[in-house]
This record gives sequence, C-alpha cells and structure tokens, in this order.
Amino acid sequence: MSRFIKEHIITELEDQLRDRGEVLVVDMSKLTGVDANRLRVELGQSNIETLGVKNSLARLAASRVGLEALNSILEGPSTLVWGGDDVVALSRQITKWAKELTALEIKGAAVEGQALDAAAVDKLSKSPGRPELLSKIAGLILSPGGNIAGALLGTGGTIAGQVKSHSEREE
Repeated sequence: MSRFIKEHIITELEDQLRDRGEVLVVDMSKLTGVDANRLRVELGQSNIETLGVKNSLARLAASRVGLEALNSILEGPSTLVWGGDDVVALSRQITKWAKELTALEIKGAAVEGQALDAAAVDKLSKSPGRPELLSKIAGLILSPGGNIAGALLGTGGTIAGQVKSHSEREE
C-alpha cells in the first residue's frame, strides 16, 4: 500500500474518530460471515458504527485525535466500534452481542482518555446510562419540593379537619 493511500485512510479514520470520547475494540475475526453481517446491520440500526482497520493505521489515527489509550488494545485482529446514544448504551449493545455470539471477543475500550479492559467494559455495561442518570437527577431535584408540598398539604389538611370538627361541635 502506497504512502499516499495510507495517509488517505488515516485521514478518513481521523475524521470518523474526531470528537469521539469513547471507542470499543472487538475481535470479529472468528465470526461467520452471516453473523458478522447480522451484527453490523443490528448495530447500524442503533447508530453504532464498526470498522475493521489495520492496527498500525488505527494507532496513528487514534494518536492524532487524542485516543492514545487505544494503542495498548490494538493487538491482533481488531474492529473499532463507536457511536450510539452514550458509552453505556454502546457497551451494553456490544456485551449483549458478545453473549449471543460467543465468537465475538471484546478486547477493550478507550473512554475519555482511559484504557479499559474487557472486564471493565462489562462492568460499564451494567452501570446506569445517560437517560437513567438524568431521570435520577430530576427526581432528586424535584423531591425536596414534593416533600415540602406534601408536608404542607398533610399538616394543613389535618388542621382544617380539626377546625371543622370543633366548629361542628360548637353548633
């Protein structure tokens, strides 16, 4: 492969990886063609992209866009996986597929500049995602107001009931 072609591939890969804080690396080499295509189509429907690329070219592109953490993971057959709603959703999809297709091997990931091994990716897949965290935060923000309203309504209702019963006795 000529230097011009290699530089073009690296530039294209840089464009795809730029502004990505997280990229997973898997080994899809042992999958059958049917399973590999099914995996790519299903992941594509979730807005997740996969790309098999030569490790040396991937290392160069990753280094240029600030994903140096991938360098230690890019050994042997490697496929880069990125996209989805967030890194938790991405790791959930990949771990789900790794359980379904035993030939799919998770090698690791680069998340916000940190290298993760396969066990850490599995642990990440079990953590709450962005939507769950946002709903928890909204619940925590709204709960003090709800508690105050409940206390006022509860106490106010009790006092109103007692006043009403006293007024009925006096009549």
